[in-house]
Amino acid sequence: MIWRFTLFLRDIEEMTVELSDRLFEAGCDDGSPSSSQGVSKIGFDRESTTLEDAIRSAVTDVRRAGVDVDHVEIESDDLAALCVVP
Repeated sequence: MIWRFTLFLRDIEEMTVELSDRLFEAGCDDGSPSSSQGVSKIGFDRESTTLEDAIRSAVTDVRRAGVDVDHVEIESDDLAALCVVP
């Protein structure tokens, strides 16, 4: 399954070409890095069996690039897919 979520980066005010390249080389080739108003983030469309595994692997890749993650936001459709209806 493809999971959609966004990782917000800690203490990165602007997404530079250099940083985007580092992220790509670290395994974030399924992410779209951006920044706006002093906040940098990477929107992911990551394939994995579970949402947790997708987020964990993305965080690992971001850290491999030398960047810390501040928080994650999950697309509402993916949250709905996790709900079990009796």
